[in-house]
Amino acid sequence: MEQKKYKNLPLLVIVGRPNVGKSTLFNRMLHKRRAITDPTPGVTRDPIKETAFLNEKPLCVMDTGGFKLERDIGSKEAELDELVVQKTLESLKKADLILLLLEAGVVTAEDEEFIALLRPYWNKVVAAVNKTEGGRNEESAWEFSQFGFKELLFISAEHGDHIPDLYGLIESRMDFSKVEEGEEPEEIKIAIMGKPNTGKSTLSNLLTETEASIVSDYAGTTRDVVEGTFAFKNKRFKVLDTAGIRRKAKVKEDVEYYSVTRAIKTLDRTDLVFYMMDAQEGLTEQDKKVIGLAYERGRGVIFILNKWDTQNQEKKTFKEAERNIKIMFGHMEYAPVVAISAKENTGIKQLLNTAMELYNQLTKKVETGVLNTALKDWVTAYPPPASRSASFKIRYMTQISTNPVKFLIFATRPEVVQPTYLAYLKNKIRTDLGFDKIPVQLELKASRQKWEKRTRE
Repeated sequence: MEQKKYKNLPLLVIVGRPNVGKSTLFNRMLHKRRAITDPTPGVTRDPIKETAFLNEKPLCVMDTGGFKLERDIGSKEAELDELVVQKTLESLKKADLILLLLEAGVVTAEDEEFIALLRPYWNKVVAAVNKTEGGRNEESAWEFSQFGFKELLFISAEHGDHIPDLYGLIESRMDFSKVEEGEEPEEIKIAIMGKPNTGKSTLSNLLTETEASIVSDYAGTTRDVVEGTFAFKNKRFKVLDTAGIRRKAKVKEDVEYYSVTRAIKTLDRTDLVFYMMDAQEGLTEQDKKVIGLAYERGRGVIFILNKWDTQNQEKKTFKEAERNIKIMFGHMEYAPVVAISAKENTGIKQLLNTAMELYNQLTKKVETGVLNTALKDWVTAYPPPASRSASFKIRYMTQISTNPVKFLIFATRPEVVQPTYLAYLKNKIRTDLGFDKIPVQLELKASRQKWEKRTRE
């Protein structure tokens, strides 16, 4: 059942220090595992938003990175923590309601400083003390009453204690009067993928004209999938900025494992893959595996050579780089290669024009009559083998889906149809019918009846 679309949703922002259970509560509100949860403090970095329903009322919920005071000054991790905190503070301005999540136990210096930062927004703050399942730690939880919260709830995001009370409080403090049902325009969904530190978040922020994704030269900054939208030539695009994918041997943290798994799962809900590579570095077997997964799902792929401003600008330099990609991905010679600099905002127009071209091919439907007229010409030009053991007849073909583009071929003996003949037909579909930049999938089915006979019955 397709979910309804809504406009003008009120925004609830969940904030607090690391590891108090913000992502667990976020996932509970959504009734799905959208945010990565792990005992490691500071798992969430980029703010992520989703539509949720509280007592059947729709709202937008944002999960944010934890407010962290204790840092190893001068380290890359400290630099990243500062960026996370800045993102969290920026989200406070946009919120219609701020849910401050606290953890039962000793009141920390981080709690005190963060509560002080919330004072300018006090009229839109609600507070809840988490991890009080079954009355556990309630005595210490009352310590937070000293800060003068109008209402203070004791909950368990993991076990569900007093969650209905929290939902009721949130509902009473939010204005749902402007919410409207409305059809959202068609979106071209793009997953930005690649190894860590290739510029994925820089490109995502450039396209969406936001700072939604944290940008740092600290490899592996992005963990959850960060979403954003933008328009180009009257088309609406949705960007899915994913975690950097590195070799399995280098994935040391459980958190990073979940990040990579989440990134790969975006292939199930995207139309196109912008596969980013650092122009200064070569390709790896890991790149090959990820691209293979995109190919299997029939996704359009654009290879992006980022940081091209650092390279020799002669045409032969690009041609050489393009040739290396084509060699490594021999079965995907059709996939376009585009050179850009996300940092310098160059090559972006060509990239988006190419994306639109691929999307038009992915959503193209060929009429069965046109398809079989072409098929007849192809079989005449290159007939199937005539030997008794390997002979078969191609009866007809039909397109069974778009995005992914898939065709069904009916043949007399599908089990003896050679891969080389299927490759021939696949290439003809691409070159003659306008699918020259995307993967095409072919399936075989047994039939002794010609298409012309079927259409007369």
